[in-house]
Amino acid sequence: MKISPLAQIHPEAIIGKNVEIEDFARIGKDVIIGDNCWIGSNAIIYPGARIGKHCKIFPGAVIAGEPQDLKFRGEYSIVEIGDHTTIREYVTINRGTATKGVTRIGSHSLLMAYVHVGHDSEIGDHCVIVNSVQIAGEVQIEDWAVIGGMSAIHQFSRIGAHAMVSGMSGVLADVAPYTKVFGMPAKYIGINIVGLKRRGFSKNQIDTIHDIFRVLFQQGMNTTQALDFIRFNFENSEEKQIILNFIGKSNRGIIKSNGSDSYAEEVMMRAV
Repeated sequence: MKISPLAQIHPEAIIGKNVEIEDFARIGKDVIIGDNCWIGSNAIIYPGARIGKHCKIFPGAVIAGEPQDLKFRGEYSIVEIGDHTTIREYVTINRGTATKGVTRIGSHSLLMAYVHVGHDSEIGDHCVIVNSVQIAGEVQIEDWAVIGGMSAIHQFSRIGAHAMVSGMSGVLADVAPYTKVFGMPAKYIGINIVGLKRRGFSKNQIDTIHDIFRVLFQQGMNTTQALDFIRFNFENSEEKQIILNFIGKSNRGIIKSNGSDSYAEEVMMRAV
């Protein structure tokens, strides 16, 4: 363990083995930091933080600050961060409120500089949240999602597994799993083919996902009709079930295209 004498650590904080804490970091009461973590200088970890093993918290980050919610009345709440997650410079992660009581970040995720995570939000495992992304309260981001830099995610929105939000997008509704969205407001521009290939999805899996979204967005059916068609005309697969379950639980609606294939093609070309 290597703790700077210039760091401020509350005597009731629980610090794991082989933790390194740099100059002027502040660790509050009711904080738990797992083994083999590194806490950079000037990072502030407020009461209620639960940090897993092998995490890195870079200088200036603020973990478990009070929620920016006018309904907050000082109720007890926490922030949970999984193992092997990196929190870069000046990231802010607010505690939960009475709604859920916890803001949760998964394992093996990367939150780049200046990201904000609002109260009661949940970010899954293996997610990448790029610089200056602003995530409102009660947002859910599932495993392996990537959020491009300077994007904004509206309160209560959900972003499905393996989805990609391109940089400088405004997400006002739910982003379906495996899809890619772009724009202000964000529109569907295709499936996340590059991400799926990188994660080992087979050609058959990718083709099936593509066909499902063609039915959803390009065949002129409403959502109920499209889901029924997919349910009865596609072979059972994990990908099919994930898509059906996600859309079936959507309260804000799913982000769709603007109906123009040329728009999607143009955006994809610009992104290459």
